[in-house]
Amino acid sequence: MVRGIPIEEGSGNVFADLGLPNAEERLAKSHLAGLITDIIRKKGWTQAEAADRLNTHQPTISALRKGRLNSITYDRLVGWLVALGRPVEIRIGLETRREAHVEVAIAGR
Repeated sequence: MVRGIPIEEGSGNVFADLGLPNAEERLAKSHLAGLITDIIRKKGWTQAEAADRLNTHQPTISALRKGRLNSITYDRLVGWLVALGRPVEIRIGLETRREAHVEVAIAGR
């Protein structure tokens, strides 16, 4: 309780906490999008410049920055990271008895 308001600790995945479907996949996409947005910001590019360099359109970069990722695929996000000079590694684990999951690990962020 904080000031009489009940507080519940989150799981670390806001999408799961909200009960949204495909919560792990949504979280993974948001991590990739956040990294791309950070790189664009650090380079000082406008949305138009970023769109030109990533071979897309300015409204797509705007959607990326706002977290509107429904129309942006994983392969597009990965392609942009490669175009931005970031190496991308995809690992597929061995079959396990527990439920499969998606996870993004970002080095040196």
